[in-house]
Amino acid sequence: MLTSLFFSSCRSTRLLNDDQALVTKVKLNGINKEFKEGAEAYVQREIRPNSKINLFIYNFANSKGGKYRTDKIRNVGEPPSILDSSLVEISRNQIERFLVSKGYFNAEVKSHIYVRRKKAEIDFDVKQGGVFKIRYIEHEIGDPQVDKLYKQHIARFPVLRPGMRFDADTLVKERESIYNLMKHNGYYDYLRQYVRFEVDTNMNSSQADLRLFIDNPEGKSGHTVFKIDSSYVVIKNSDGEVGINKPDSTQLAHGLEVKDYTQRFRPKPLARYIYPKIGDIFDIEKENLTYDRLYELNSFRGIRTSYKKKDSTHLTVHYELTPLKRMSNRVEGEYVFTSGRSGFNIGNTYTNRNLFGGSEQLEIKARFGALFDSQLGGPLWSRIWNRDLQFGANLSIPRLIVPFRIPLVGKNGMPHTIFSTNWQIFDQLNTYSNRYIINSISYNWYDTKYKLHSVTPISLEYRLGRLDNAFKDSLQNNGYELYVKSNDRAYFGIGSQYTYTFNTLRLNTYDNFLYFRGALDLSGNTLNLLSKIINFKKNDIGQNTILNVPYLQYVKTEVDFRIYRHLGGERQFVARINAGIGVPFGNNSEFLIFEKQFFGGGMNDQRAWQARTLGPGNYNRSILTEDLRNRLRNLDQLGEIKIFSNFEYRFKLLNDFFGAKLKGATFTDIGNIWRLKESAENPGGEFKFNKFLGQMAIGAGAGLRFDLQYFVFRFDAGIKVKDPQFEGADQWVITDLFNSREFKRNYKLTNGPDPYNFIQYNFGIGMPF
Repeated sequence: MLTSLFFSSCRSTRLLNDDQALVTKVKLNGINKEFKEGAEAYVQREIRPNSKINLFIYNFANSKGGKYRTDKIRNVGEPPSILDSSLVEISRNQIERFLVSKGYFNAEVKSHIYVRRKKAEIDFDVKQGGVFKIRYIEHEIGDPQVDKLYKQHIARFPVLRPGMRFDADTLVKERESIYNLMKHNGYYDYLRQYVRFEVDTNMNSSQADLRLFIDNPEGKSGHTVFKIDSSYVVIKNSDGEVGINKPDSTQLAHGLEVKDYTQRFRPKPLARYIYPKIGDIFDIEKENLTYDRLYELNSFRGIRTSYKKKDSTHLTVHYELTPLKRMSNRVEGEYVFTSGRSGFNIGNTYTNRNLFGGSEQLEIKARFGALFDSQLGGPLWSRIWNRDLQFGANLSIPRLIVPFRIPLVGKNGMPHTIFSTNWQIFDQLNTYSNRYIINSISYNWYDTKYKLHSVTPISLEYRLGRLDNAFKDSLQNNGYELYVKSNDRAYFGIGSQYTYTFNTLRLNTYDNFLYFRGALDLSGNTLNLLSKIINFKKNDIGQNTILNVPYLQYVKTEVDFRIYRHLGGERQFVARINAGIGVPFGNNSEFLIFEKQFFGGGMNDQRAWQARTLGPGNYNRSILTEDLRNRLRNLDQLGEIKIFSNFEYRFKLLNDFFGAKLKGATFTDIGNIWRLKESAENPGGEFKFNKFLGQMAIGAGAGLRFDLQYFVFRFDAGIKVKDPQFEGADQWVITDLFNSREFKRNYKLTNGPDPYNFIQYNFGIGMPF
């Protein structure tokens, strides 16, 4: 593949006619670095050098008999950039005009073409000349009220100012700023065309004098401020029609009338998020806010807003809403393969988007999965290694339901109250079984549009875990009491969680920004306080119990901090640190339960390791017997501390790859998990300040992202560079990559049946972080 790419340019020239030349290089000389990327954008696309991989794909699909196809051309890759002198001239002229728009009024651009062996190089030689700066700005605004409003605005948000470099883009920004200012302050009829500029340049002094005009409407002495007189909401059926039903009609306060042809929506919940009220001046920000909140109700697929003039100063607002289908059902399935075992997951999700008429969303999920072990004998049903049945229901209500009065929260984002219940029944052959129930109430709201708060004031958990008797005896006989205590027990928990997230809205942009997510999980403190007042019954090891089940007491926190940097075009660099710690305490708590511990590996942190196969610390599973290694899978590589850092460079490969935008990434992942305390079960797995840096796992790799606009399908391949389960220089397993057969043979002798994979493949939906 690499050899083909290297020679793809040569092959392309052989496919060309004798009078054609392939553009292989375009150079811009004599232009400031600040403007080089912008100027390059004015080179006509048809004469920009091809990406070698794009050109290779096109040539592979569209060549026949030593020539390019003239019919049945396949739309893949990128056609060759053929030299066209007319396009060179257009590019030269556009670059020159671009520089003039940036304040270089004396700029001059010349083009030169060099052709050799059907390969063309285009040089644009630039003489920028001196830059022109704005000497002074004069304003001529015909309407005194608009003049007053504008001067207040520029005092707070100046866009144009004397002494700055002349830039046509700045004039466009000023025009748009004035447009938004007027639309925000009642000027419904205002148009962008009312703003115009005159530029007077003095070529000798390289200075420009600027005059800004805001004209009045033709035939009028000023602009008109409009107020809202009344509002009407019409809810059609899901086909966008009014149908034959007589609508439910309701007259609400603030001049709002609702006509519902579906007869399914309560008007008051809708009225909460319709912000223009009777008597308010027209405000485009309130219009946009209403549009956003109504869409976030997740009940409507179409929202149309229109205004009608009732008289010369008043407006009537009309909202036309088309609902989504009230109910939907989705069935999903997947094939699973891991460590020599394979199986399936099948799930069903039922959704009701308007359960009680106030856009409440009920979601009921059921999922069943089974994993089969090919090494087990007998018929198919006797080879089931584990089975997992899950059931969950979430009711999301678009407001905060609290026992006290609070101001309406919603101007920065839709608030939600979420009632949730989840059940799990899990059984693993001859190992353990788990019954898990969790119920919670959560509140989500936005402080600003970039700051999301999530509070779960109460979360009720119950878990019943049981080990297979023979497996339990084997663990105890080998001294692994920790696994027995943590998995063969029942517990009850009452806890609270809080999560703060900053800049989620920017994750799909190419801005320069910081992202932060912090989470705090507390459990058992309320019950511990009650135990001081009420004498809870104690079990045989002195733990306080509720209904004969001990309760948990722990604190757990986790942070995810990232730096996003835009490198031009569709290139981006992301650096991330993800760390967490969980500490059990009180009520004779010795350890975190299985569900609350951290694990390493997988598609989102250390991609060179399979999930739950990394750490803790220097722990190596060779200390276990082969039978325990087989049974303890996913039970012995957990920890109370995690530290991971990731560095990823993202870039675009192809604009159109079978309907998707193809992007690439290279990455380095560093990190591990640790135990809080030394344990017989995980020797070398405890966290120590003088050792933890040497216990970091390092993986590197590359990946592809297939961006289908609505979601991203991801494939990553990670290579192990440094593996902390080994000692000293042996940790640098990258040195054995090309001697992998012998390495794997030796590893199987000490760690079998665990496989050792130098390369781990990950498939997923969405970005890794």
